Amino acid sequence: MSIATLHRAPELLLRRADLDDLPGVLRLLAETAGWLHSLGVRQWPAGGFPAARIRPLIEAGTMYLVVDGDAETPAATITVDDHADPEFWGPADRPGDALYVHKLAVSRAHAGRGLGEALLGWAGLQAAAAGRRWLRLDCAKHNTRLQAYYRRLGFRHVRTVDLPHRASGALFERPAGWAQPGGPAAAFTALIPG
Repeated sequence: MSIATLHRAPELLLRRADLDDLPGVLRLLAETAGWLHSLGVRQWPAGGFPAARIRPLIEAGTMYLVVDGDAETPAATITVDDHADPEFWGPADRPGDALYVHKLAVSRAHAGRGLGEALLGWAGLQAAAAGRRWLRLDCAKHNTRLQAYYRRLGFRHVRTVDLPHRASGALFERPAGWAQPGGPAAAFTALIPG
């Protein structure tokens, strides 16, 4: 999504998720998981995540939604927190130096508009505001398309952790903040209150 598009689309609003949003979040994550599986990517469970896995993220106030007017299913979702998965990020990585992205999903109806890029830019600003050096994430070890996407957005591949019980394990990071002044994250931030 270009900056101009974001400015012409005030119906897209980024806000913190609340428990009333849980059904819509579950639908979006299930839709995304189904799409990934149709591409042969097994990063997320085929039917999405159970409510018991998502509810704590909402209750902790770390899950955010992009909502499109009164639509029941969000346009996108992202969780940003300080949870460094201990199977991936060890003490040598200085886990406290980063914020971590989880459950980034964009509805197929909104795909290709730059929402993922804008959300990652916004997350990078949140990391910088929290005094962290890095924004980090992990993705499926075999999803080369997604890994290339993250590289295009300035993420560096740290390493791949190959655990047989985990589909994820490709670890990425980029410096906190946003490298492009006036880029999508700045426009997105201007559309949302704090």
